Amino acid sequence: MPDSTTIQARSAVLRRSFRKEFPAAVRGEGIYVLDADGNQYLDLAGSAAVNFIGHGVPEISAAMAEQAAKLEFVHTSQFTTPVAEAYAEELLAFAGEHFRGGAVYFTCGGSESIETALKLARQYQIEIGQPDRHQILSRQQSYHGSTLGALSVSGNKRRREIYLPMVREFSHVGMPYCYRCDFDCSDGCRNCGQQYAPELERAIETTNGEAAGFIFEPVSGATLGAVVPPPGYLQIVAEICRRHGVLLIADEVMTGMGRTGRNFAVEHYDVVPDILVTAKGLSSGYAPLGAVIATSKVVEAIAAGSGAFLHGFTYNAHPISLAAGRAVLRYLQERHLVEAGDSSRPGTPASHFKQALESLRNENAVGDVRGIGLLWAVEFVADKSTKRPFPPEQNFAGRVASAALKRGAVCSSIPCKAASTASPVSTYSWRRLRSSPPSKLHGPSDSCVRPRWTRSLHSEVTLRPEWTGQRTISLNHSLSLSSDSCLRCRSRRRSA
Repeated sequence: MPDSTTIQARSAVLRRSFRKEFPAAVRGEGIYVLDADGNQYLDLAGSAAVNFIGHGVPEISAAMAEQAAKLEFVHTSQFTTPVAEAYAEELLAFAGEHFRGGAVYFTCGGSESIETALKLARQYQIEIGQPDRHQILSRQQSYHGSTLGALSVSGNKRRREIYLPMVREFSHVGMPYCYRCDFDCSDGCRNCGQQYAPELERAIETTNGEAAGFIFEPVSGATLGAVVPPPGYLQIVAEICRRHGVLLIADEVMTGMGRTGRNFAVEHYDVVPDILVTAKGLSSGYAPLGAVIATSKVVEAIAAGSGAFLHGFTYNAHPISLAAGRAVLRYLQERHLVEAGDSSRPGTPASHFKQALESLRNENAVGDVRGIGLLWAVEFVADKSTKRPFPPEQNFAGRVASAALKRGAVCSSIPCKAASTASPVSTYSWRRLRSSPPSKLHGPSDSCVRPRWTRSLHSEVTLRPEWTGQRTISLNHSLSLSSDSCLRCRSRRRSA
């Protein structure tokens, strides 16, 4: 392990960026991550919306070690395992009554799970005598994974652009984005859901009977950032899919396992998908794990038809990963962490976090604060009245995120495309920050949220007054969510 905080630029690891220095993380404790120099970071990103139960929970590592001591691995073409059978039953129960009699396919993560769901939808249509149905429809401004099949149904331009010649494209319909609504709503987008939903019906009809499924994120994650659907929208979408024989696939990789204050985000909207995909919080990052949860309708079609799902990964249903996932499920249920993630319930960590972020609306550079549960985003604008964003080449949100990191807070910036360049790989910038902390955000730690974000925001505007036409944004007050100051953070925080 290197002695310095950052790993040198010419590391043997092929990292996500050659132009960024990364702190060397060595330990996690609750909501904190510590680096090799002893600096402590408040993990407001939840390690990319992965960690929900907190870092360093000994019960999880103990369960993994116990399973490893018994059986480390067998291939699913030859064996099942007790941990797989027990965990699948528990996960079906967690998913709700609608999935009774269904089945779970375990993977190593979100992208694998999406690939599995797409192929499962295709095979289902073949099994019921609809071999022409192969198109998977999706939405613009969505993100469903980095593998080629997942990219084909994603609308995240940055992650798709250079690979487009390699993917099969199907229709992407518009999605509600209330802060920048296409329909100029004056009613808080209460009715625009009824205007967006028919786009899906028209797209299905355009396929001439070839639509197999429709995939959606109940709450947008990695592209728009925590956009919550308007009332009635998802219910109309579900009814359209049912009426046309199109499978409804809910991508809950980011929003599932309590992240929004429900077991799964679809529960907020009374929507019951045919296939539900989850990962990230499924194991809370303790092991690579994803899952595809299918209803009995889908499972029985294959069981009564060909009798075999034509798909597989070497490490799917890995016993150690399943032991981690099962222990995480037990931990969050015993400690009522789903309830802790409910931002509408007074006194919860999620409600405190919501209050801290909502107070940022008074800042001149903040256009929108949106989200639900413990999944939130802040959108920055150069002009509030016109909602004009900062020029992409100025990379405002990325700089705020970097400034926050220097102050010991980790958050995720969300890309948008910058001006065209001569390079075949387009450059991108950031104008939104996403925050999705673990459910252990409480007490002294939550009083640090607003001060760290505002100081980071102010540092960027103060140093670059030409971006907003003013020299500073004044900080009138700092929000404290606890009567105690965060002494632990003060003593170990990196200097600003």
